[in-house]
Amino acid sequence: MWANFHTHSNYCDGKSSFAEHIQIAKQLQLSALGFSSHAPVPFECLWCMKSNALNDYVKTIQDLKSENNSLEIYAGLEVDFIPDVIGPKQFSHLLDYTIGSIHFVDSYESGKHWEIDGLHTLFLDGLEKIFKNDYQKAFTRYFELTREMIQFDCPTVIGHLDKMKIQNQSNKFFSENESWYQEQVKETIRAISKTAAIVEVNTRGLYQKKSDTTYPSPWILQLLLNANIPITISSDAHHADDLINQFEPTARLLSEIGFKKIHILYHGEWKPFNFNEKGIVF
Repeated sequence: MWANFHTHSNYCDGKSSFAEHIQIAKQLQLSALGFSSHAPVPFECLWCMKSNALNDYVKTIQDLKSENNSLEIYAGLEVDFIPDVIGPKQFSHLLDYTIGSIHFVDSYESGKHWEIDGLHTLFLDGLEKIFKNDYQKAFTRYFELTREMIQFDCPTVIGHLDKMKIQNQSNKFFSENESWYQEQVKETIRAISKTAAIVEVNTRGLYQKKSDTTYPSPWILQLLLNANIPITISSDAHHADDLINQFEPTARLLSEIGFKKIHILYHGEWKPFNFNEKGIVF
C-alpha cells in the first residue's frame, strides 16, 4: 500500500482526470492521493493551470473527499518560486499542502522567464543569453533560488530538489563529484534542516528515461538521512498509470541507504511510517 502526493491532472499539463487518478489509486490500494497541479503563474505558461480554474480545482477536490471514503484525498498545488512574482505561501491557505519547485531561473532581457527543465535547446539558449554559457553560475543560481524559497517562502514539500540535472545528462557540463556542486547541495540541505519541510524522492526522471537516478541523486539522499530530514516518495504522475511507477526499486534504494521511515499525509497530518519495497507498513 502506497500514497502519492505529487500528481498532475488535466487542470494543468496532466493527461488524466481526477476520476481516472482515483480509479487507478483504488485499484492499486493507495492509502492516500494528493492532487498537485501546477499553480497558475502571472505570465503565459502552457503547462500551468489557468488562473480562472483555481477555485473550481479546489472545490472539486473538496467534493471528491466526501465521495471517496475508502481513499484519503488531499488538495495541493505544485507552486513555482520566482522572487517577487510567485511562491507557495500565496496558495497555502486554500490547500492541504504545497509542493515548492524551481522551474524558472532568472529572465531574459525581454523579461521572459527562463524555463530550465524543458527542451535542452531552450536550456542552451538561456544558458548562453542569460549566463554567457557559464554553467556553474547557472546551476549555482538554481540552488540559490531553492534556498531563497526554503528560507522565505517554505512549502510543505520541496519538489525534485536537483531537477536541473536533467540538462547535465552524461555529465555534459560537469560531474556531480565536483566540489562546487556538492557545496551548493550541502548548503541547500543545511537550509532545509532549519525548517519542517519534507523532501520528495521523485521517480519521474527514472520512468521517463531522463535521469539514471531519482531526484535527488542517491548521494544527496544519504546527506538528507544524515541531516535527519524527512522524505516522501512521489512519482510526479502526469498519467494515472504512473501513480507508483518506480516506487519498488526506489524503496529498495532508500532502505539500502538507511532510511527507516517515509512521511505521508494520514488523517490530515504528515506522519512517519515504516516501509518496504511493497509499500507503507501501517
